[in-house]
Amino acid sequence: MGREIISTDQAPQAIGTYSQAVRVGSTVYLSGQIALDPQSMTLVEGDTEAEVRRVFENLQAVARAAGGSLDDTVKLNVFLVDLAHFALVNRVMAEYFQEPYPARAAIGVASLPRGANVEMDGILELG
Repeated sequence: MGREIISTDQAPQAIGTYSQAVRVGSTVYLSGQIALDPQSMTLVEGDTEAEVRRVFENLQAVARAAGGSLDDTVKLNVFLVDLAHFALVNRVMAEYFQEPYPARAAIGVASLPRGANVEMDGILELG
């Protein structure tokens, strides 16, 4: 089974040695997204909520490029510099996802690239 590299200009370009996503069969592995604006490649201005929304928009753009949507997410990993924002992530996530919700982990981390407050990655099943 071959693998297909997924790429779109509707999400930030990779800032390292990785692809935006990789599809193997009907499974798509989304790389971590922080709140970079795809055009300027700078962190969005505003509060943590603005970052969370941009991250979901970036993940959605890559999911679409793979032929799916966030509704196809089976696993989501959330990395937060401050776990006090957990309820905020839940509230915003409810705007982007429908039940049944994907499996998820929320992990507190010391820091993220570019000084971001949140990063997320995930796995889609397009089966």
